[in-house]
Amino acid sequence: MASRRVPYLTSKLQGFGTTIFAEMTSLAIQTGSLNLGQGFPDTDGPREVLDAAIEAINGGQNQYPPPLGVPALRLAIAEHQQRFYGLTYDPDTEVLVTAGATEALAGALLGLLDTGDEVVLFEPMYDSYQACIALAGAVAKPVTLRPPAYGFDREQLRSAITPKTKLLLINTPHNPTGKVLDRDELQYIADLAIEFDLIVITDDVYEHLTFDATVHIPLASFPGMRERTLGISSGGKTFNTTGWKIGWLYGPAALIVAAKTAKQFLTYVSGAPFQPAIAVGLRLPDSYFTQLAADLQAKRDRLLPGLHDAGFVVYPTTGTYFVTVDIRPLRPDGDGMAFCRDLPHRCGVVAIPNEVFYANKHEGRHLVRFAFCKRFEVLDEVVVRLKALSA
Repeated sequence: MASRRVPYLTSKLQGFGTTIFAEMTSLAIQTGSLNLGQGFPDTDGPREVLDAAIEAINGGQNQYPPPLGVPALRLAIAEHQQRFYGLTYDPDTEVLVTAGATEALAGALLGLLDTGDEVVLFEPMYDSYQACIALAGAVAKPVTLRPPAYGFDREQLRSAITPKTKLLLINTPHNPTGKVLDRDELQYIADLAIEFDLIVITDDVYEHLTFDATVHIPLASFPGMRERTLGISSGGKTFNTTGWKIGWLYGPAALIVAAKTAKQFLTYVSGAPFQPAIAVGLRLPDSYFTQLAADLQAKRDRLLPGLHDAGFVVYPTTGTYFVTVDIRPLRPDGDGMAFCRDLPHRCGVVAIPNEVFYANKHEGRHLVRFAFCKRFEVLDEVVVRLKALSA
């Protein structure tokens, strides 16, 4: 069914409307439901990081930070890339701090794309991808990942590339599926980027949230890829500070300049006292990052069996905050949107319908995403409530 036209809204954004996250979070508040929809933790991050922000506020770091970001954070980002991946970046020319990863994405796409350019990417996809591509006047060319493995068809990916293709947009660990691309898959993508001389934007925000000994491998680390790859990450997911909105871009200076030129007309700068705090976080010992992933894996392992017992078909996830389920055993018509809108009223639980992550809506119509980045007692109560649906 076609979306109703919104008066005055630019044609570029017709059909996007209010994000599903705003709708479902509002529904959670209205009904007092447990919110496993929007991906934010319900516990605070490490004390060292929180205290560093308080110290920065009390120390007067409350005015505009430098346009590229606070030097201490840019240096910490460069050190992080070297420490974890062996990638060397100049903190003065190859790192840009942004208002979260969403602004990093917007700045990169608006700064790099011209009208009519094509972007090849995987669906399902984080919902801002399509909107930012549309704002740039470009065209999204999705290649569908399907359960249970969420692998991609190599020939379909290759055939999606045309003379109009300017860049590939790759998200791994992948939201909403929890898929982590392996070295062989990434090598194929790298080979395509080099063969067709494409820019690559990588969304790495879940880089430290991988499970079962799965490892995140940045595309920039492959031969011939550093000079064409613009990477995106943030402190929100890694340090349980999603509300601070501190993200960043890393990549060759020419790509950073293009992104910064657009980004400066969005928020200009943001989060002055939070930037040095995230720098502290990036320098935490390895044990912090290991424990972060272990804690989330334990939460995943707590929720998934309960979802299975509640009657869903549950698909594997090896990264991120999220698990995808097929609702058809509980709702034979497979209407995930209606299921999620009804769920808070039926049992006090909020989830996200996966169809919002697809350009081809039918591919995700019967799929629903739950976030497991919550306290164990919350996950246990969610399972109790969901089991009551089929009792």
